[in-house]
Amino acid sequence: NLVILDRIENPAAIAELQAINPKVTVSFYHYDVTVPLAESVKLLKTIFAKLKTVDLLINGAGILDDHQIERTIAVNFTGTVNTTTAIMEFWDKRKGGPGGVIANICSVTGFNSIYQVPVYSASKAAALSFTSSLA
Repeated sequence: NLVILDRIENPAAIAELQAINPKVTVSFYHYDVTVPLAESVKLLKTIFAKLKTVDLLINGAGILDDHQIERTIAVNFTGTVNTTTAIMEFWDKRKGGPGGVIANICSVTGFNSIYQVPVYSASKAAALSFTSSLA
């Protein structure tokens, strides 16, 4: 199973992914990483009820627009934290969960900030620090 969570559905891309390996079921759920944590948990409950298990979470949402400060931080950092935190409710081994793998896509600016985009750089550094802390 491959589950895509995104704000915009792209049926052509989904069909292309499905065609790569017809044995894999590709499904789409509308999702905006800026929603509150409770909404993320609610969506994941639906997904886990259908699939029973999820092995890998790839957080890849991101924007580069320093003119939209709050949105940049909401997508690049808060969205990563909320989605990761939401899936932990299902994966937490201390609560009998199976565990899982998280791949948070950050940016080289998380290591080396770029003066032209300080908000973007800071949001990616925060996501990197969060991910390192989990590791």
